[in-house]
Amino acid sequence: MKLSTGKLLLALGAMVGLSGCASIGPPEAPSLELPKPPLDLRAARKGDKVTLSWTIPARTTNRQSVRYLGKTEICRSVAASLKQCTTRVGEVAPPGDFEKARKSGKKLAASFTDTLASEIEGEHATEFAGYAVEVLNAAGRGAGISNQVRVALVPTLPPFSSFAANTVDQGVTISWHCPGTAGRRNGVRYLFRIYRRQESSKSGIKIADVEATQCAVGVSGQEKVIDSFLDQSFEWENTYFYQGTVVSVVEMPGKPAAEVEGYDTDELKVFAHDVFPPAVPSGVQAVFSGPGQQAFIDLIWTPVNDADLEGYNIYRHEAGGAAVKLNSEAVRTPAFRDMQVVSGKTYFYSVSAVDQRGNESARSEEASESVP
Repeated sequence: MKLSTGKLLLALGAMVGLSGCASIGPPEAPSLELPKPPLDLRAARKGDKVTLSWTIPARTTNRQSVRYLGKTEICRSVAASLKQCTTRVGEVAPPGDFEKARKSGKKLAASFTDTLASEIEGEHATEFAGYAVEVLNAAGRGAGISNQVRVALVPTLPPFSSFAANTVDQGVTISWHCPGTAGRRNGVRYLFRIYRRQESSKSGIKIADVEATQCAVGVSGQEKVIDSFLDQSFEWENTYFYQGTVVSVVEMPGKPAAEVEGYDTDELKVFAHDVFPPAVPSGVQAVFSGPGQQAFIDLIWTPVNDADLEGYNIYRHEAGGAAVKLNSEAVRTPAFRDMQVVSGKTYFYSVSAVDQRGNESARSEEASESVP
């Protein structure tokens, strides 16, 4: 029996309909609303404070948007690596603007600061603490801990006392008193780290790590001593702020060194004003030349090596007279030819050095020469 074209189309339509119904699977299980564990946990220690920071998860473990965020538990372990959050040292409540951020797609950050007890630092001076966080849903359930971060537990020291900064002719001298009060520990040494911040900047740069183990530990029966550092990497006529901190360094065989900064000294404000003249020139010699040509006296002297040297001034006088400067601009090289000489006279010469800010040194010892 042959089917008409219309009946054939109806039969094909029915088959397509049946095929579509067959593709429908069982209904999906409801979401458990378990936030995905953060993978960007970071830790920074300063003194006895450990600051943790991470991004609040926006997705659940089954890739749904987190709707019901609960608290975040802070986990710490000293003895072994963390596998689950067994030792809790604190918790962080969900942010009040989470729902608004969720709808806008904005990422939110969270942080927590843990204070290390001195007993933990003392008992585990050369060991590390492991930290992780576990983000829970509103029902108090989580999908596990975040990535782990390790923090050295070495005790830190208070900043050294009598921190001072003074300008001298060679730069800025930073000085401090060594207390010598820390107990000596195997595998631990100390640095005194110095930071400098320009007045126009919000953050400072590290300019020195001064070995300070002996300074911190001290010698039996030794009084406080002063240590110092000379900063020469700045620019004159600028205002700077200096700050120092004692760094505890853990060095164990076969392991990379770990550093922990203690708390900072107060900032010291220094205006690096250059009022310091260059060194005084030395070795001035005067030699007459003239037979068969115009008479003149040549001067030479030992160069001054100051980094900011601009040049030299040349002074001349006759016996009993006042010295007069011969040059109108600074002489760049350690030599000068005096063409203004007269036969039968004796001249006395001295030389001074001038820096780029106009500071002039004292004059050198005199050299004299006669013109025949």
